[in-house]
Amino acid sequence: MKLDIRIFRSAVIAAGIVGIMLGAGCAPPTNTDPNGGKAESEVKDTTNPDATAVVRPDPPVDGPAITGDTIKIGLVASQNGPLIPWGVDCINGVKLAVDLQNEKGGVDGKKIQLLVEDDASTPEGGKSAAEKLVSDGIIGLLGEVSSGITQPMSQVSFENGIPHIAVGATKTTITDMGSNVFRVCYTDDFQGPVMAKFAYDQGLRNVAIMTDEKQPYSQYLSKTFKEFFTKLGGTIAAEQSYESGQTTFTGQLSNIKSANPDGLFLSGYFTEVGPIVKQAGQLGLSNVTYMGGDGWDSNQLVKSGGDAIVGGFFCNHYNEHEKRKEVQDFLAAWKKKYGGKPGTTMGALGYDAAALMMDAIHRATTKDAKGIIEALDNTVDFKGVSGNITLKGMHGNPKKPALVVEVTKDGFVPRKSYTYDEVFSAAKN
Repeated sequence: MKLDIRIFRSAVIAAGIVGIMLGAGCAPPTNTDPNGGKAESEVKDTTNPDATAVVRPDPPVDGPAITGDTIKIGLVASQNGPLIPWGVDCINGVKLAVDLQNEKGGVDGKKIQLLVEDDASTPEGGKSAAEKLVSDGIIGLLGEVSSGITQPMSQVSFENGIPHIAVGATKTTITDMGSNVFRVCYTDDFQGPVMAKFAYDQGLRNVAIMTDEKQPYSQYLSKTFKEFFTKLGGTIAAEQSYESGQTTFTGQLSNIKSANPDGLFLSGYFTEVGPIVKQAGQLGLSNVTYMGGDGWDSNQLVKSGGDAIVGGFFCNHYNEHEKRKEVQDFLAAWKKKYGGKPGTTMGALGYDAAALMMDAIHRATTKDAKGIIEALDNTVDFKGVSGNITLKGMHGNPKKPALVVEVTKDGFVPRKSYTYDEVFSAAKN
């Protein structure tokens, strides 16, 4: 009977995912379980003291076991399309972690075989890439960076009982799919409030918001920023929307200018943020502080935004200027293998995702997908480049500090680190 219930849940979740993808990415409620009723038992979500998290369903089937002399790990990343900068860094970060581990003899004497599939920066590509990797016999799945691409991937990993670690997908509900889904990044339930707290700390009180309506990531990040900023006492001056791929933003920016904000929160990806800010400057939107989330993270931001983006701030997972040993060792290894340094944070997050997966394979009491899922779920204080990762009791979401970095002509410079307690206690005072 337990198997029948799981299959039922899987079918309902699959239908829900389709609805999310077709319905502009609206986030489902966080206090109901996938069968549409009240959660069997509600557990406090430690990323947000005011929220609850569902009991995540187990996959409907047990995944494969490790056999043979190699261990296959799959990675889905953007090798084509607008998200290439993230995809390239993610692939290189994962390859670096795998190569370093194989130089040490692999995991439990077995070499890691990395299989990479391209999603072409689309949700449909992510789903088909994940299906291809599962058919190729992977024991674990990594990716994606984009939340919109990760959602259909998680459906595939759940239905096949495969442990899945998302790299940069911050949409909070990603891990609600099932107990097999984890991430190495923080969630939008955290980075939205982080940027709201930062804005308020900077003296901003009247902030406008622009949201990419094609991206679930952007929608939810705008939502959490707005809720927390108003909770702190700030006012939302205006709200405007656009769509990925759009190149002209004159109408939206004119409306925002008439609202006379002191800040503008841009929750979308670097592909549009740079042009938006450049056009805002041309329209005379002066004395406005530009802010955003980790979707800004690309050296292309400064190229497309020009001088107008300099002095902006965004939330990120780590920064090359940090003195932590894990950061400096990673950068040294990257430089030795590739030369230079990663262009985006996704190099570090990809590295962390691969390293965590291999660590869990080693710790697993049974060398199969189910054992690896249990090992991931019991992870405590894993030393990652992007910070220490604890997943035990966290419903797949690590509790990590977040950095606010400033955009300069020479790159991104860390300005302030925020912990969970520091951010959420502020709204109670």
